[in-house]
Amino acid sequence: MLSDVFALMKKYRIAKSVFPIRDLLFGGLAFPLSMFVFTSFWILYSYDRELVYPKSLDLVIPVWMNHAMHTFIFPLAVLDLFSTPRRYPSKGKGLSLLGIAGFSYLCWILWIYSVTGKWVYPIFEVLSPLAIAGFSFGSFVILLFIYNTGEFFCRMIWGDSIVILDIYKKKSQ
Repeated sequence: MLSDVFALMKKYRIAKSVFPIRDLLFGGLAFPLSMFVFTSFWILYSYDRELVYPKSLDLVIPVWMNHAMHTFIFPLAVLDLFSTPRRYPSKGKGLSLLGIAGFSYLCWILWIYSVTGKWVYPIFEVLSPLAIAGFSFGSFVILLFIYNTGEFFCRMIWGDSIVILDIYKKKSQ
């Protein structure tokens, strides 16, 4: 959002310096994580909703909030991919950020369990420690695939050599 605000204010030099951060956050976190959450949640929900979103949560979290967290993120990420010109980050930067975020989230899940004795996600209650490790590894493999898919679509839509600032200059004229 900051890059758009600076471009609208005709602060192109500042906007240009924000573009790489915006693109890194989108390519390394927002797109892969939104696709992963949407896909994994609804597959597990369809298989057995009690594994990810027990029926008891319906009394606490309204249906619209469930969809805001697990459904709407998909079309919003795709809309952003198609509507905002960007360069995907280098594989090293993007996958490093994604790996750090994924590892940190896994550590958070394990820490919550170690403190409370309860799993954040009910699916872990039915898995053995080895199965949890396999599930986590499989999740990272899927995230890698989603990252590469996002990079592919971004290049197909925007190309490798777009001049992002020129697009913003034309919009503001």
